[in-house]
Amino acid sequence: MKNKYVEIYHKLVKDIQKGEYAAGGTLPSEHDLCARFETSRETIRKALTLLSQNGYIQKVRGKGSVVLDRDKFEFPVSGLTSFKELSERLGQSFQTHVHELTLVKEAEVCRQLNCQEGSHLWKVVRSREIGGERIILDKDFLRQDLVHDLTKDIAETSLYHYIENELGLDISFAKKEIVVEPVTVEDEEFLDLNGHDQVVVIRSYVYLGDTTAFQFTESRHRPDKFQFVDFARRTKV
Repeated sequence: MKNKYVEIYHKLVKDIQKGEYAAGGTLPSEHDLCARFETSRETIRKALTLLSQNGYIQKVRGKGSVVLDRDKFEFPVSGLTSFKELSERLGQSFQTHVHELTLVKEAEVCRQLNCQEGSHLWKVVRSREIGGERIILDKDFLRQDLVHDLTKDIAETSLYHYIENELGLDISFAKKEIVVEPVTVEDEEFLDLNGHDQVVVIRSYVYLGDTTAFQFTESRHRPDKFQFVDFARRTKV
């Protein structure tokens, strides 16, 4: 079971995302939040600290918890968010097209994921369609010894939902690299490039809570459709 302050954090995030608390405005006072969630001031303060750390609010003396403008947070770089979760958060309708779902042997990827030599990996190639245009091409490699079964239906909905909720694996963190590269033949085949000859590429190695590397992802984005941003908070030493 999640800690109560984490549950409160997620509820307040949803309220902010739905516009119940507008950017520039303030959250209810700690006293009012204690009453709403029937909990202690300490628990509320922990939830507010999480909101602050993740860029949703700024605590201002004399004003309280001011809601920050997140309109430009189109694609979070620092977080680990599935495409389905991101699309729902942004209120965008989308469609996923699965172009390949096979078991392969990729020596270099396997080495990076610390697989045994010759191990099979799931290769999943999907394009993401938003507003009638295919603007993202995702290529995923997952360790088959950890993710035993995959189906087209799972790939069309959400790999992370299946991995976390059906397999019970704890997806924890990732190492990411972001570069700009010329389009490939595969990009031309599966994306609506609209004249663009370069794409933004995010390569990620994803780890479980026990630090086991289980996934390599290459996500190729049409550059005019996404803004890649992060929220940085200065910590004084």
